Amino acid sequence: MDIDYETRVYVDSETEFNYLRFKGLLERVFGFVTRHNMHLLSFAEVVDKLRLRESIFIGLHDIPIANIVGSTGRYEEFTRHFFPQGWDKRNKERWRNIYTLAVTGRGFPPIDVYKIDQVYFVKDGNHRVSVARDLGWETIQANVTELPSSISLEPNVRPDELLMKQDCAHFLERTHLDLTRPDSKQHLDFTEAGGYQSLLRHIKLHLSLLSRTHPDLNITNPDQAMQYAAADWYDHVYLPAIEALRQSNIMEQFPQRTESDLYMWLMTHQARLREVYAFETLVLPETVADFLTAIEQVNHEMITRKKTKENAKGGETGE
Repeated sequence: MDIDYETRVYVDSETEFNYLRFKGLLERVFGFVTRHNMHLLSFAEVVDKLRLRESIFIGLHDIPIANIVGSTGRYEEFTRHFFPQGWDKRNKERWRNIYTLAVTGRGFPPIDVYKIDQVYFVKDGNHRVSVARDLGWETIQANVTELPSSISLEPNVRPDELLMKQDCAHFLERTHLDLTRPDSKQHLDFTEAGGYQSLLRHIKLHLSLLSRTHPDLNITNPDQAMQYAAADWYDHVYLPAIEALRQSNIMEQFPQRTESDLYMWLMTHQARLREVYAFETLVLPETVADFLTAIEQVNHEMITRKKTKENAKGGETGE
């Protein structure tokens, strides 16, 4: 190999590194202005929030670089697009050496990554990913260890969305719907936090209704009872309610919302839906109608208790 060519590439690598570092600064500024965290995702944080416990080595693969979104230990040294940050001379030198290897055709070994659903987290090889992205590579060779997850993770996932993913993981841990009703992954999705906690309350209410005809359901095994109620609720309440919403064309009025969002709105604002959208004209299955009645009763009891407390508090203060 022409030593002069390799020297020229190495010299040019400093300019390239500084340019990428400047782009990293611009990305962080953009994140500050738009209030989006532009750092890589922390693998440990994702594993903890999604309650992942198993891992399987699946071998050497060509993986899409665009789907690499995080790292195990250096997630603060690079931006979300693997632009280098900081002024550490050792990291700069390492990046320049890898860049020289790639450009001169000498290449470098595969990286090591963890895979969760559709995304990857670098265990070893952050600088190699940074160089590969800079050179416009679409894929990179990687030794892949997969952590099976019932939670969907896409390359555009943001750190603030992990809280909602955490709620979903807790929900599935309690209900096992990902196992008993695998298609639920396509039908349960919220745009705002708090939805999955509300669904758990609905399933508990459904369990209470089921217990009237199955007295032993709650006694034998509480966890199994919850899972049984979740599957029954999904089949006889949630999916029929979603189908009713589809038939009513209400979904067309809310293009930025999901079916799960509309389901929660249906449960919370039944009276308004009937008034504005003539929801009473829909033919609802008996189970759904009964559940709607139970929800109305619970909401009424909560409002009554709140007013009672407010009145009692007002009496104590002499108002």
